[in-house]
Amino acid sequence: MRLHVLGICGTFMGGLAKIAREAGHAVTGCDAQVYPPMSEQLRDLGIALHEGYDAEQLERHPADLYVVGNAMTRGRPVVEAILDRGLPYVSGPQWLADHVLAGKWVLAVAGTHGKTTTASMLAWILEAAGLDPGFLIGGVPRNFQVSARLTASPFFVIEADEYDTAFFDKRSKFVWYRPRTAVLNNLEYDHADIFPDLAAIETQFHHLVRTVPASGLVVANAREPALARVLERGCWTPVERFGADDGWQVGAVDAQDAFEVKLRGEVQGVVRWDGAGEHNRLNALAALAAARHAGVPVAAGIEALSRFQGVKRRLEARGTVNGITVYDDFAHHPTAFEATIAGLRKRVGTARIVAVFEPRSNTMKLGTMQARLAASLAGADLVYCHASGLGWDASKALAPLSTRAAIYADVEPMVEALGHVLRPGDHVLVMSNGGFGGIHGKLLRRLALAAGQARPER
Repeated sequence: MRLHVLGICGTFMGGLAKIAREAGHAVTGCDAQVYPPMSEQLRDLGIALHEGYDAEQLERHPADLYVVGNAMTRGRPVVEAILDRGLPYVSGPQWLADHVLAGKWVLAVAGTHGKTTTASMLAWILEAAGLDPGFLIGGVPRNFQVSARLTASPFFVIEADEYDTAFFDKRSKFVWYRPRTAVLNNLEYDHADIFPDLAAIETQFHHLVRTVPASGLVVANAREPALARVLERGCWTPVERFGADDGWQVGAVDAQDAFEVKLRGEVQGVVRWDGAGEHNRLNALAALAAARHAGVPVAAGIEALSRFQGVKRRLEARGTVNGITVYDDFAHHPTAFEATIAGLRKRVGTARIVAVFEPRSNTMKLGTMQARLAASLAGADLVYCHASGLGWDASKALAPLSTRAAIYADVEPMVEALGHVLRPGDHVLVMSNGGFGGIHGKLLRRLALAAGQARPER
């Protein structure tokens, strides 16, 4: 079958395109914004990309079926042409459910934060146990170096996003996945562009809970009141909780972030890894619980986590110049900002942390979280904000940080300013869910030039 994927460079749609190619379909696609790692993955697969959303591409890339990403809206010429001509189309989640997930033991990881990391941990635990899982994850696990793959295994791990499915299906993506094992990592208000309040998101999570069979398992964060409310609305599946005395717990933690795993008060083993922060320890507990449901002994899961290499763009060191290290992180919500800074602080101690971020997500652009912004960044020594095209006043939101905060409308002047203020020993934490104008490379080149180096250290 010939598939043309609309919005192919998004992490989900790009992963779907890879899986479709591995299943033997001919795949092309279109998008308007292309940046790594997805652009690199698609090029490596030899998938032809069409730049833009014009209707003419339907002649250049004729298809048997058009797979529509949720970034596609009414009014885009290619969408209007498909509708006018009566061409066959389907959402990405539905195509995946019909052609890949049917008959699989699906392990779905949902939550406002930590989906990518937890799904990556889970896929790696299953892989280390010899279960050869397929997966589709919204990032690139370093243990696999790809965001998606199709295997003959009955097991499939998927990052279960609560964002809406398509312009013609406003339910959350994850209602299509029909998991046997469902992880509910956490839940707070996000996606202000499509959800009016937290209660609306809780309803979507309950739709997901309704699809898990009685023979399945729900793994839920016991520290989240919103998840407690979701389960109180009805649950027909056994529930295992993490972060609670009667479930999975984090025990003793040493100075190197190694930690004990406890299950109902009994120590199961010690995870020794490079993971940073309490949020990652909870992610690990969720992954261990889900893997055990698929048949992986806890001890084997703990051993696998000691070899977990993390995820690209999750506190990923991009380079070091003159003792200044630049990190890339996908954080794009105040809770994630705070957790990421706290994790880095645990790692670097009293060294200066310089947080550089852009309010890029739809929720952040709308200003819904602006009241929480300053507090979430307070753990950094300096804060640089790329505020472009916002409908709210970033300087007012960051005013509590006083002279610790600086705001720039363009990337280049911000890079130049950072070049003057940074000093050996600093840690620059760049946070964005987009390409951020290639700021990581620009900053490393600026630092290397100032230090007289030909290239940044790795």
